[in-house]
Amino acid sequence: MTAQAGHGPARLRQAAEEHAARFPPLLAEAQRLATSVTPGAHGRRREGTGEEFWQFRPAMPGDEWRNIDWRRSARGDSHFIRQHEWQAAQSVLIWVDDGRSMAFSGDPGRRPAKIDRARVLALALAILLLRGGERVGLMDDPTPPRTGRAQLDRLMAGLIGPERDDDHVSPVAQLFPRGARAVLFSDFLGDTDDVVNTLRQAAGQGVHGALVQLLDPVEEAFPFDGRTTFHSMSGKIRFETLRARGLRESYLDRLAARKDLLASHARRAGWQYLCHHGDDSPLSALMWLYSTLQRGR
Repeated sequence: MTAQAGHGPARLRQAAEEHAARFPPLLAEAQRLATSVTPGAHGRRREGTGEEFWQFRPAMPGDEWRNIDWRRSARGDSHFIRQHEWQAAQSVLIWVDDGRSMAFSGDPGRRPAKIDRARVLALALAILLLRGGERVGLMDDPTPPRTGRAQLDRLMAGLIGPERDDDHVSPVAQLFPRGARAVLFSDFLGDTDDVVNTLRQAAGQGVHGALVQLLDPVEEAFPFDGRTTFHSMSGKIRFETLRARGLRESYLDRLAARKDLLASHARRAGWQYLCHHGDDSPLSALMWLYSTLQRGR
């Protein structure tokens, strides 16, 4: 009992130090990625209450005279309304699947594991949003989304947690903040029921967002032949075959059906869907996410 009690805190401290050691590289990579998108703030790009000038538009019947910008209108024969950019902070919730399946990379020396790419994208997106004054939080965190540099540290700590025992985990449908947005990162190779329920819950609350499915190129190509043993990342599932090539067509059909299912449910919920691969540019995925959230759906 005494020996175990002494060993427990030491193991916990070692695990904590290992997690903490991953913070600086993850943050540095995410910051470089975020800087590649834009050096400025997150633009909301729609009319609303705020101090920042957005654009002039021609006056229309029903506009109040006090809203006309007379200096701009004096340059010609038309009247113009001066619009300001909407600046109310938006809440964005992020969920990253940290099941063991996400630890897979078909070529660790050349490609990151799916979980590493998901974490970098999630953190880079959070950096962009926080720079623009948005509130950002994690779906698994009961703490409401917040703004500021301190929130970035909390997000990073939440994204790098202890290793899961299960191959797949799912998002849990919840009550989202009013007018929120959400982004879900996963390989979505497990049970999709919880994902579909989350999308339905979000749609019912007027919440839009994006599903980002992360897959390794090996999972797309299925380059196996002859005698092959397949096992899940946790080791709980194991399957051996003498004719791996004979499984390829069936596997690819099921994978295509899974993608179609995710894309279809995303569309019904007013969400967007993206399939991102480990050998794709992370910048392209981040720009897609950034643009998707700017459009609001």
